[in-house]
Amino acid sequence: MKKIIAVFDGLRFSESTLQYTITLAERDGAHITGLFLDDFTYNSFDVYKMIREGATAEEIADFEMRDKIKRDKAGSHFESACQKAGLTCNVHHDKNVAIQDVLHESIYADLLVVGVHETFIQDKESLPTRFIRDLLAEVQCPVLVTPAEYTDIQKAVLLYDGEPSSVYAIKMAGYLLPWLKTMQVEVLSINEEETGNHLADNHLMREYMKWIFPDTIYKVMQGQPENKIVHHLHLQPANTLVVLGAYQRGMVSRWFRTSMADVLMEKLKLPLFIAHNK
Repeated sequence: MKKIIAVFDGLRFSESTLQYTITLAERDGAHITGLFLDDFTYNSFDVYKMIREGATAEEIADFEMRDKIKRDKAGSHFESACQKAGLTCNVHHDKNVAIQDVLHESIYADLLVVGVHETFIQDKESLPTRFIRDLLAEVQCPVLVTPAEYTDIQKAVLLYDGEPSSVYAIKMAGYLLPWLKTMQVEVLSINEEETGNHLADNHLMREYMKWIFPDTIYKVMQGQPENKIVHHLHLQPANTLVVLGAYQRGMVSRWFRTSMADVLMEKLKLPLFIAHNK
């Protein structure tokens, strides 16, 4: 049985993250841990502003209690949804610094699911948020970054550039999401202009794919990778999962520098499966 961690902000609960997590667990019989990052530095109100405006300790404590009640209700809602789906689950309410807690917990997970808009601060941020960038840089397991709205996954586009990081991400998708083999799977590769339409390591790649996603379709294009990838993915239906190897440390892939994954989070509204070998 696999363990999936679903990351939640109890003050801004993501129904999309919940539904993606439940669907993944149902398809593979996984156990779910609902990780509620109740960061002690993060509230729904500006405590410093309240102090400047003369709020009493009792008034601040009342606001803190309201936040606690809301977070507890979010945890109960998560548990009820899992129970209704017939899934095993547990809840962690971590109260330290959010990014430190989630990175620590990711050591003991097979997959982590998190909404692309999560910030764990009061202010909204442009995508990708700092929390998501910091998470992807240091996380210890593959991550599914979910869009704001849920759509049932029925197709996968696997981004491949011949580098170990992209192969590793595809490998992890095969291990963690084996049900993808029953759906349409496409390998997308981009070559530089005038270098031809060959697939990097063509024989080895096709041989390997035959065992994990046997009915894979291959699409090789020429051009600037970022532009070609974004354009192609914009044409895909909302039920498409994108698989990529990104945010790796050490050797940098020809395509998947940090900025590539950032662009996909900024410009797409598709779920992203991101894995990197360290």
